[in-house]
Amino acid sequence: MATPAVAAAPSARKGETYTDTKRRDDVRGANIASARSVADAVRTSLGPRGMDKMISSGDQEVIITNDGATILSRMSLLQPAARMLAELSRSQDAAAGDGTTTVVVIAGALLRRAQSLLAAGAHPTAAADSLHRLAARAVQVLEGMAIPIELTDRDSLVKSASTALNSKVVSQYSGLLAPLAVDAALSVVDPAHPELLDLRDIRIIKKLGGTVDDTELVRGLIFDKKASHAAGGPSRIENAKIAVIQFQISPPKTDIEQSVIVSDYAQMDRILREERNYILGMVKKIKASGCNVLLIQKSILRDAVTELSLHYLAKAKILVVKDVERDEIEFITKTLNCLPIANIEHFREDKLGYADVVEEVSAGDGKIVKITGIRDMGRTATVLVRGSNQLVIDEADRSLHDALCVIR
Repeated sequence: MATPAVAAAPSARKGETYTDTKRRDDVRGANIASARSVADAVRTSLGPRGMDKMISSGDQEVIITNDGATILSRMSLLQPAARMLAELSRSQDAAAGDGTTTVVVIAGALLRRAQSLLAAGAHPTAAADSLHRLAARAVQVLEGMAIPIELTDRDSLVKSASTALNSKVVSQYSGLLAPLAVDAALSVVDPAHPELLDLRDIRIIKKLGGTVDDTELVRGLIFDKKASHAAGGPSRIENAKIAVIQFQISPPKTDIEQSVIVSDYAQMDRILREERNYILGMVKKIKASGCNVLLIQKSILRDAVTELSLHYLAKAKILVVKDVERDEIEFITKTLNCLPIANIEHFREDKLGYADVVEEVSAGDGKIVKITGIRDMGRTATVLVRGSNQLVIDEADRSLHDALCVIR
């Protein structure tokens, strides 16, 4: 009986395995192509002659910017290599604040050359090793070109900040924003440790109205809200004694959900009277400490302050700013050189901050609260950014961030 024919397997030398090299090359090529497409998308926004991008999101939000990190953060990227370039831009923004478009464009150019090397038969590992040596050499060249700048050389710092602003939408305001960014950085840096400049010590407040020319550096605090003086409380306090509280000035409630049944009007009147006495006792203790300005942290469980509380505080001539966000408390207490108060029993004069003036002022179509003349003020600064529309304000905010990062 004849033996059936069997198809011969591909011949291979000892120690080798059969692999689908075509599929491997296709995957590598697809990765490079997707990454290059991302680089090409932002390449036209690079440099002083770069164009701005108009980005429209699904919720009809429109952004006009040429900031690479902002553009890439708004792009919907599914391919892993493309997402890696977006992460590269985000890392550059966190580390340096500027150059977010440049790093992506350079990465795209390097991938283009690497693709040519691979097509010529170069091994991927050899190409990667060459890029590592190239990076080390580039660092040496840049270090040789670098010029040390001292904190006392304000003109050089302003020029550096202006360079970062010249390619922005708000470049025509670089003469204002660059010195402002330098002054903000110099006001918070410790001369003994300039490398430890923390940009979180510079708070940027955006307020619609006016123009970018109205942007100002404030040696103090600004709250983008009006004072809570609905009950007739003060809107301006001189020789202010300021408390930052993290408790509620409202009737106490149980930790569990429950109902109280009131059978007659006498009991209802007693409950209301006890609530009034409780709140009045808290206000008296606050007033006894000498406090005349209250900054109340926003509560997620219930109202931090009630209308009855505001009425008693107004009678005591205490200015109230409520709904202060939790993540702002550290900056506020550092600026005021005071301590946050978590319980009414710990309300003492030694935990207060002091300022010359706390006042409510008009800004655009709304009002803000400004605290100036702070005694023993911490190393912080506040920048009030103004603009005719939200697009301009947001771009000015991003541009200021880039300038501050360059100075850092």
